[in-house]
Amino acid sequence: MAENPLLALPHFETDRERVETELRASVQAPTAAMTEMAGHLIGAGGKRVRPLFAIAAGACHPNHDGPAALEVVRGGVSVELVHLGSLYHDDVIDEAITRRGIESVNARWGNLRAILAGDFLLAKASEIAASLGTEVAGLLAATIGRLCEGEVIELNDAYNVDRADQAYLDAIEGKTASLLSTACRIGGIVSGLDRPDIDRLTQFGRAYGMAFQVVDDVLDVIATDEQLGKPAGHDLVEGAYNLPTLRALAGPNGPELREILGAPIEGEAWERARTLVRTSEGVDEAIDVARQFVIEAHDLLTPFEDRPAAVGLQGASRHLITSLAAVRAAAQVS
Repeated sequence: MAENPLLALPHFETDRERVETELRASVQAPTAAMTEMAGHLIGAGGKRVRPLFAIAAGACHPNHDGPAALEVVRGGVSVELVHLGSLYHDDVIDEAITRRGIESVNARWGNLRAILAGDFLLAKASEIAASLGTEVAGLLAATIGRLCEGEVIELNDAYNVDRADQAYLDAIEGKTASLLSTACRIGGIVSGLDRPDIDRLTQFGRAYGMAFQVVDDVLDVIATDEQLGKPAGHDLVEGAYNLPTLRALAGPNGPELREILGAPIEGEAWERARTLVRTSEGVDEAIDVARQFVIEAHDLLTPFEDRPAAVGLQGASRHLITSLAAVRAAAQVS
């Protein structure tokens, strides 16, 4: 996929390098084993959307000029550490073998060590947030709670072919959108933006996060393992029926799909179910939902269009749809 549009802004490539430096520094532990496990996914790379959004939100200050303050970078790192910790735990729950194109922590070191390493990342995130003030510390703690609530909503609906769209949206608001809205809010708070501006950036992060997850769920249906950096179609296996699947269940392919789903599947059943979802109207309908969230995100920053960082954030939201279209075109060609 094309690079994040934010990186075209002045100082953002430098700020991204500073994020990497702070991430690696944050996972240094007294033992080499913990340092290696905690830093495993950091070494695998990543888009670093959450810390970049914290930096961009801070750069929306009308008097901003130059690279981000260290406190802003560290605020973004704290959110990224929560995200990484949640991935460690998710991979244990899902019994995942790979993540970001490399062996998952649980596959390499076992479930117990993966859980402890994930807990370590959450602890380091909380430590950084505490250094940035009580408001940021409380916000990050509440966000970790919302992330867990979103995951529980999803687990409660596992293999439920009658799952409601709203239940899906509630789940992704907790497990995905909350982290992105918090990243923007922390960037705004630490940079001293006015409260109405902080609130608007927080709402932007939430709308972007909703679009981000819907797009990710469409990619789970249409992309390859190589494009995703993890096994494609995994949601169908785990019974986490996402928006394309829910819409497919409600469409012409629904009766056959319903006969296959509702329990763990593999092999030919999984292949058939994925084909039924991929060829249904559910994919287009899910993309339309993502597009509406992108429009919402874009419009929230209209009052900031004299600020380059806000324009960059708007571009990042549009990039979600354009990058998805590129993957879909490649999938149709192949």
